[in-house]
Amino acid sequence: MMPRSELLIVFLCGLTLAACLNCYTCVFPAISPLDCLKFPQECAAGQRCLSSTATGRHGPIKMTMYEKGCAIPSQCGVTGQKYGAGLYFNFTTVCCDTELCNGDISGTVVRWESLALCLLPALILQLA
Repeated sequence: MMPRSELLIVFLCGLTLAACLNCYTCVFPAISPLDCLKFPQECAAGQRCLSSTATGRHGPIKMTMYEKGCAIPSQCGVTGQKYGAGLYFNFTTVCCDTELCNGDISGTVVRWESLALCLLPALILQLA
């Protein structure tokens, strides 16, 4: 059985990492997904990274808009319709739960400085 101090460190480390998930953020209607990669945001504990793509048509013209941010699990996997820029857009949302995972479809981006800050309290407890 683990000593209480080790159990406390493991518990606190898990809480710290859960609370420090960073996600890219941009509000609908963003015209380019690249606009969303400029604004990482720290999410609240229990939230995931959301990425939403919305497509609208006006005659032969097709527009795609983007939204990214933090979301509660019930907002994930949702499809529907929203209004913006004078058009109705059909949207889908996808969520992920790793650091800045809603930024790039080719893979996960890791911000090591954020991870280091999250682990700092556990390291301090270990050294005490």
